[in-house]
Amino acid sequence: MNDPDRADESPSEAGDILADLDVDPALAAAVLEIESHVAGEGWDRPARLYALVDTARLVESEPALAAAMGLDASSARGSLTPVEQDQLAPDQPLEQVLESIVWPAGVAGCAAVVERLVLPPNADGHLPEDPTEAEEFAREHPDRQDVRIVAGATRHGSTYCALRLRAHDDDQSVVGGADLVPGLLALLGATLEDDMHESSEENPE
Repeated sequence: MNDPDRADESPSEAGDILADLDVDPALAAAVLEIESHVAGEGWDRPARLYALVDTARLVESEPALAAAMGLDASSARGSLTPVEQDQLAPDQPLEQVLESIVWPAGVAGCAAVVERLVLPPNADGHLPEDPTEAEEFAREHPDRQDVRIVAGATRHGSTYCALRLRAHDDDQSVVGGADLVPGLLALLGATLEDDMHESSEENPE
């Protein structure tokens, strides 16, 4: 998160990064689809949450909806369709929301979109301990970078992220990778692990 220079990579270099990573192509495609969609709406937007549904299952179970979305059986094979959830409350941090979510079994994965301020590594030692003061410090730092993060995870443990810097706001500068925001990915993955949730319901104390 503290390496904004990665956004200066050329398109061919970004492609090399993707080729070197062992990523789930369906998840990567879904994350990049979301990134492209939200990029068209501009910056300073609230966090967003998506369920990722197996497209073939969606075509089979919801044919009318699939048809309205332009999906068919041939295009469905091996892909995931993002389904945006209700807008999050503006006063509730995304991380807090994710801690309270357990997705139903029909959801193959999930993705989140969030904007963050990123500071250079040499600013870490000057961050105030108080969260409110730290946020104000970040907003006023002359070398801050606005970054939009789209992160996704599946029940099979695959992860993928796409990052776009406001200072390099073009499709060629979007950086992709499997583990660029490990903290957020861990929270997303936890929402897909329902064993503990089911166990606690079966054996209440």
